Amino acid sequence: MVTEQALAPAPVTSRRWRPTPVGVALALAVAGVGYRLAVLLAQAPPTNSDEATTGLVALHMSQGREFPLFFYGQHYMGALESYLATPLFLLAGPSVLAVRLPNLLLYTAFLALMWRLTSRLYSPWLAAFTVGLLALGSDRILKNQLVAGGGYPEMNPAGALLMLLAVNLGLGVVRRRTAAYAVFGLVAGLTLWDDWLVLPYVGAAGLLLLVTGWRELRGRPGAALAAGLVVGLVPIVVHNLTAAPEHRSLAVYANLSGGVDASWPDRLFGGVLFGLPMGTGLCDPGRCAPWQLLWGVLAPVLLVVAGVLAWRGLRRAPAGAGYAGPGPRWVVPAGRLALVVAAALTLLAYASSGAAGRTPVESARYLSCLLISLPALLWPLWTLATRGRWRVAGRVTLAALAATMVAATAALVAHLPAYGRQADARAELIAALDERGITRFYGGYWTCLPITLATRERIVCAVIDDDLRPGWDRYGPHRDLVAAAPDPAYVLPAGSPASRAVGAAIAAAGVPSTITTVAGHDIHQPAGRVGLPRR
Repeated sequence: MVTEQALAPAPVTSRRWRPTPVGVALALAVAGVGYRLAVLLAQAPPTNSDEATTGLVALHMSQGREFPLFFYGQHYMGALESYLATPLFLLAGPSVLAVRLPNLLLYTAFLALMWRLTSRLYSPWLAAFTVGLLALGSDRILKNQLVAGGGYPEMNPAGALLMLLAVNLGLGVVRRRTAAYAVFGLVAGLTLWDDWLVLPYVGAAGLLLLVTGWRELRGRPGAALAAGLVVGLVPIVVHNLTAAPEHRSLAVYANLSGGVDASWPDRLFGGVLFGLPMGTGLCDPGRCAPWQLLWGVLAPVLLVVAGVLAWRGLRRAPAGAGYAGPGPRWVVPAGRLALVVAAALTLLAYASSGAAGRTPVESARYLSCLLISLPALLWPLWTLATRGRWRVAGRVTLAALAATMVAATAALVAHLPAYGRQADARAELIAALDERGITRFYGGYWTCLPITLATRERIVCAVIDDDLRPGWDRYGPHRDLVAAAPDPAYVLPAGSPASRAVGAAIAAAGVPSTITTVAGHDIHQPAGRVGLPRR
């Protein structure tokens, strides 16, 4: 017998879609990668002679001409970015886009690593929020992440990978542990060749690995770590065995650390109050508004609080043994503390330098690695926002931080047309040089190499300083080629002191000359040699 209840239709259960941390993080990561790809296609950020040097090295390697260990013209900062770009040069020819595309892949890897690291040490939802902030990108941030001008794009993925490997090995969640130790050693070794700015994170991750895995390091994993480290150190060891004493790494970095001087108030302002918001993505291109500087006050406080929370968690963790050292519950607060210590060392080193006081806008790139510690800075606010009576204050502060970074990103987007005009002006200048048959010229440092790379060395430039003496030519053969030309031209910013000085020197030499202004540059074409640059 069929009852009335049996005939009744089954109740419809509503299945409302609910976001998951991994889904939100993935969507934000795709948006961040897409945003950066769009910026690259808009020919931004503007290229410069440092990036052109990277491209020039890649061009020469793709032609089988030279395989240098470092940037041309110096004995520090490994040429890793050039090696990454060389396959693209072989496939598609040299271009700024080909130099930068590997950096977009490195950024994608950084997002994935930060998702895993933050999920392990904190929470999946904080990981999603962190990925969201990292998906945004101010002018300074995108220059660090996309412009191939000196090791910045690869430092953050390297530091995040080392931290994640140390945490995962300590927690015992890695299956192929011996291989993981080898990778750790390889990446740590390569950073000593590539760029030393990431050393606080290498050191913190290495100490974490040593404390949590000291038992394993006495066996095969320790041998794998040592082998990977030796392989990674090959470039820097080869250099130091073959270079002159003054060009060896310790001598070079000791000389660099002694650079320009600045007062302590200037260093603290440029390194902390201004440097933190500029270096971590809260400021407009080239400037920070007063309200954006608030992050320079709040971030050090958050760093101290994060350190205290991590230390308290470390003291409360059970002392039992884990897979290869202290228990897994001990690893998480130790990993949090490692992020805090690495950030503090990075900030202290930068604020102690003269560059922080003298050139705070451009030198804020030295704080690039602080993005690895972003979850540590966010954790105190996240704790407030998710529990306790201060929940509203925590949420408002996090929302204000996100809104500030959105505003900085919007400021860069608004600035993209100006950057595009810079690229158009360079193309116009190259066309003018071709029209006048100019293949050899003297110019300023920031003018020379982008033109040389864009023309695949069809047009070659050598640097002349404002005092009309030879400038810094990163690649010596270029200077020789221009010096051998019978009538090299002079291409300098229109109306600049250098352009006026060149014009006066040509007139004093009594050599006929024509002057044309194109794309913001004066092109001086003397009919013969005029004794410039002065020796």
